[in-house]
Amino acid sequence: MKHIRNFCIIAHIDHGKSTLADRLLDFTGSVTDREKQNQLLDNMDLERERGITIKSHAIQMEYTYQGEQYVLNLIDTPGHVDFSYEVSRSIAACEGALLVVDAAQSIQAQTISNLYLALENDLEIIPVLNKVDLPSANPEEVTDDIVDLLGCKASDVIPASAKTGLGIEEILSAIIERIPAPKGDPAQPLQALIFDSVYNPFRGVETYFRVINGTIKKGQKIKFVNTNKDYYADEVGTLKLTQVPKASISAGDVGYLITGIKEAKEVKVGDTITDAANPTKEPITGFEDVKPMVFAGIYPVDTEDYEDLRSSMEKLQLNDASLVFSPESSAALGFGFRCGFLGMLHMEIIQERLEREFEMTVITTVPNVSYHAFTRKDPEKPLIVNNPTDLPDPSTLDHVEEPYIKATIITKSDFVGNIMSLCIDKRGLITNQTYLTTDRVELSFDMPLAEIVFDFYDRLKTVSKGYASFDYAPIGMRTSKLVRVDILLNSQPVDALSALIHFDNAENIGRRMCEKLRELIPRQQFDIPIQAAIGAKIISRETIKALRKDVTAKCYGGDISRKRKLLEKQKAGKKRMKQFGSVEIPQEAFLAVLQSSDSSSKK
Repeated sequence: MKHIRNFCIIAHIDHGKSTLADRLLDFTGSVTDREKQNQLLDNMDLERERGITIKSHAIQMEYTYQGEQYVLNLIDTPGHVDFSYEVSRSIAACEGALLVVDAAQSIQAQTISNLYLALENDLEIIPVLNKVDLPSANPEEVTDDIVDLLGCKASDVIPASAKTGLGIEEILSAIIERIPAPKGDPAQPLQALIFDSVYNPFRGVETYFRVINGTIKKGQKIKFVNTNKDYYADEVGTLKLTQVPKASISAGDVGYLITGIKEAKEVKVGDTITDAANPTKEPITGFEDVKPMVFAGIYPVDTEDYEDLRSSMEKLQLNDASLVFSPESSAALGFGFRCGFLGMLHMEIIQERLEREFEMTVITTVPNVSYHAFTRKDPEKPLIVNNPTDLPDPSTLDHVEEPYIKATIITKSDFVGNIMSLCIDKRGLITNQTYLTTDRVELSFDMPLAEIVFDFYDRLKTVSKGYASFDYAPIGMRTSKLVRVDILLNSQPVDALSALIHFDNAENIGRRMCEKLRELIPRQQFDIPIQAAIGAKIISRETIKALRKDVTAKCYGGDISRKRKLLEKQKAGKKRMKQFGSVEIPQEAFLAVLQSSDSSSKK
């Protein structure tokens, strides 16, 4: 037990977490030359293509230090704010953390946010100054920043380069010397925390756990506390590059478990595993339930695929515990799910994974956030509105509250003006401005969450030439003047295109939505009016003209009344078609709403 160390790597995006993990694996001889590749732990195609970590990955290394053999359990974590739930779960399974800071970019917003997460869990922090070999590196200044942030000595900061392998030995020594060994008693009843799981189509659900007390043995009858179900441990083992089966795993160690569970719903991240015959008295307090930030509807293209989509979502939820979904139906799209995500990137990744891993082609509706509506009848009791169609009738509505966030932006002082005007455009209120150094500023804003959902991050990067870093945390609900903009196609409301928008922007955005839809919806045999409406008031209209056959083409000469008769006959046919005709909406149209709101704010 005293020879086990559990640690994770935390940092901002692109500060070199996965590369550092690669070097640690190389140095400890955990991978052979044949297995070596960049971003070794990122085993999803998506992660490799985008160069980002989406999932936290656990792996075990063995290292001999001063003649003694140590077992090091490493968890590599994502850096993006949308996957912070992954980070918080990884932190719960560790005693220490490597805080990686880029020597060229210094401390960024996500560095601070992940650090606070680690300190809340009483982790031992080892600061690592990465990328010191870059020509633009500024190690002295950044070391001072780290010392100010952590309150440690400058000698505690380890200069390293994950690319060249500089400082790796010092990092391993620090892990063994500074990070405490896990506490726990192998003699007590079994108590293990589930921190991740994955669905294997051949073996059922694979559960990743950290043993707090006791020992888990192969063939043992175990119990999941949350679901109160018993299983047999068919296989237990440790997580090397591949899974290594073991006879038992004792307190303090990290491993995997296969019980042959086929139902994804039976495993919950944060649950406690215990012995069925001698269960533990107190289950481990798991993780707090995830709070989704953004909601969108996901529908199958073919309604028959609804059940397949449900089982795909359940399997995906195993691997990504921050995904929340519940069934819903739409008049335009049939049956589907209302899903909660942690951000737009998270939503994009889920959509991609559904298509790649489960071959599900889906339609995603316009993303929105969760609002609280209060009616005049009961002004104290909030109605939760996740979908714009759930908003009560304006005549019964008292007021609407929307979620606000505290946004922290760290940037170079040259871009302060641009960032302020961007945030004020997005209805933000500046609350604080602190100069960290003469050249770096920390700005704090209170902003509506709905305003940062779509394109805020991209535009922030554009106005700051890529130098600004962004982090946010929810701060509660505030009253806002919001209205529901409905889109009517051929006088029929399309519920999937409805959006809740601030009153000041509603008319502008409604107009742009109509223009965009006119471009995207293909022409039919009849005129299609596209209208944007707030309640009964039409605020904008565009018309898609009908495709018309030239019925008078074969008339040459003769009386005009013959042509008139043919045109009248065509007109009557078009009118009848308009009554019964249905309009097919392409997938791009659902995303057009986002683009139209983007362009309105840019002008």
